[in-house]
Amino acid sequence: MASLFTRIMQGEIPGHFVHEDDQCAVIMTIQPMRPGHVLVIPRDEIDHWDDLPEPLYQHLMTVSRRLAKAIKKAFPCQRVGMLVVGLEVPHVHIHLTPLDAMSDIQVENLPMAESDDLAAAAEKLRAALA
Repeated sequence: MASLFTRIMQGEIPGHFVHEDDQCAVIMTIQPMRPGHVLVIPRDEIDHWDDLPEPLYQHLMTVSRRLAKAIKKAFPCQRVGMLVVGLEVPHVHIHLTPLDAMSDIQVENLPMAESDDLAAAAEKLRAALA
């Protein structure tokens, strides 16, 4: 069965896309730590990040770095945090989120974001990428 992320990338489930290419997609997470929190997801369903083939790993890091710069521009912050947790969905995904304090990092019990807020954040990031 396809993972939740594959289903989003295939259009079966709605998602707010910031970036897409032949190897990965970047979407707004529906439970953001802060506005601007995105997920960088490979198209290949690989469960553990340490099993990523080296070229795909490098591509995800390149895309993540580019997105981090866009996050800083669209959502001013001291840093952009990167987390690879992966317990909730068995498909590698890199969390990128604006940070101003360690207390900004939370991964559990986050409220669901409104679709309009996610759409607006995605638009800000796409503009910052342009």
